[in-house]
Amino acid sequence: MDDQESVVAAALRLVTERFPDALGALLGGSAAHGRATPTSDLDIAVLLPEGDTSRREVIRHDGRPAELFLHTVTDIPAFFAWDRARRRGTVLFVYDQGIPLADPHGHVARTQARAREVLAAGPPPLTPEEWAHGRYVLTCYLDDLVDTPPADRYAQLALADHALREAAHLVTAHYTAWTGIGKWLPRRLLAADPQRGRALLDGHRTVAERGDPAPLATAVHQVLDLLGGPLREGYTQRWTR
Repeated sequence: MDDQESVVAAALRLVTERFPDALGALLGGSAAHGRATPTSDLDIAVLLPEGDTSRREVIRHDGRPAELFLHTVTDIPAFFAWDRARRRGTVLFVYDQGIPLADPHGHVARTQARAREVLAAGPPPLTPEEWAHGRYVLTCYLDDLVDTPPADRYAQLALADHALREAAHLVTAHYTAWTGIGKWLPRRLLAADPQRGRALLDGHRTVAERGDPAPLATAVHQVLDLLGGPLREGYTQRWTR
């Protein structure tokens, strides 16, 4: 593990050198929690002065990658609304859990407070159409997973991945909890529903290790039962421009 003090110093040096006019900055991600490794990237949010352009950049600084979340103060409210609408809250969590690096005018503190308000409100609920679509898609993945012969390992593994992801998003939505992708998918899933989350994750691992879809199929059935059951015939998706 990297020494957190040295990681914070490196992040501050990056901000000072690359964004001398920044209104403030903070360090998020694993580095903010003291879990950074020598290969971990630095997640840094920077508040830019007006006239600059909000954007996301990935650079290398002092030999390590850094992912930069760059926003003007004016753009932050709209970006937070967009981040909430995705139901993942990626940058919201960076601000919520981050360590301030520089905040000469209090902009970072105010932005952190706003991020925490948005996170406390939770992600937006799914619409009836989104619920129906999610149930239908998860039912299709379940049916295909059960029907796929064990010898077709490529298809089996792909279906298991999709079934886990869709089930996780529906479970978190059921509890009005934040969802995630990548390493955050199991973390958010287990936080929302430890029992069903563990069953889904263990079932997915059983497919990967033994080629047996039965435990994952059972776990997916349990998720669908929570949401009103499998959805096949009777499903309608309207096309809109």
